[in-house]
Amino acid sequence: MQWEGISEFVYVAENESFTLASKKMAISTAQVSRQISALEKRLNIKLFYRTTRKVSLTEEGRIFYQHCRSVLDGLDAAERAITNLQSKPQGKIKLTAPVTYGEKQILPLVNDFLKHYSDVEVSAYLSNQRVDLVEEGYDLAIRLGSLSDSSMMAKKLGERANFVCASPLYLQKHGIPHSISELNKHSCLLGTNNYWHFRESDKEKSIRITGRLRYNSGYSLTDAALKGLGIVQLPDYYVKQHIQNGELVTLLDNYRAPDEGIWAMYPQNRHLSPKIRLLVDYLVEHLS
Repeated sequence: MQWEGISEFVYVAENESFTLASKKMAISTAQVSRQISALEKRLNIKLFYRTTRKVSLTEEGRIFYQHCRSVLDGLDAAERAITNLQSKPQGKIKLTAPVTYGEKQILPLVNDFLKHYSDVEVSAYLSNQRVDLVEEGYDLAIRLGSLSDSSMMAKKLGERANFVCASPLYLQKHGIPHSISELNKHSCLLGTNNYWHFRESDKEKSIRITGRLRYNSGYSLTDAALKGLGIVQLPDYYVKQHIQNGELVTLLDNYRAPDEGIWAMYPQNRHLSPKIRLLVDYLVEHLS
């Protein structure tokens, strides 16, 4: 109700004519007149002097016009600001990602992204705990593996592979396992998960693993594997380079589990702003 008749009032005031105002607003003169009359009734003041030849503002009308003009100017400025945001990304992005994957893959790409968009600011929190995006005000989360939160929107950025591997030194001493059932005869290096994931006979299978070493650090597990302490299952970004240069050997490739998804997630009820969309597209381009 507070906004009804305001635009009509300003158009009439500036054109000193109900007819000209209606033409510029592309509505009928009768509709303009009704809105002005309703506005005057609501405010309990007379805004215009009306004669057959002229429409002019009353003293109260002039005061009201100055304030209404400022309000409409502010709305125009707000619309331009939003338009500029869409044409030139700017503002803050708050994101979260898993610690190691964030350090090795996501934040280097974010740094490259920021080189292209100097008006964008990024605040990143790396954690292996799943934070509440809505409650803690995050614009974006990077998640790995299967998704369980149906209240979020998700876009796939790429995939990661998990490899079972060991050093040539370990394999020379202890032999090579040829089936997943043989893992219980070997020294396995454990992370935070008690289960390793495989695919057998076209079905995904999780095997409970035991071992004398357990770290919550992928880098430390990689180091242990390189030093011949056992067999490890780790994502590609920990071991790929070591596999390529022969420091680690992949095992049980016929049982390797399907690649896991890498996802960008954001709240379902939150509009994906241009800066977020551009960042997500940039990550897709470089991770897929």
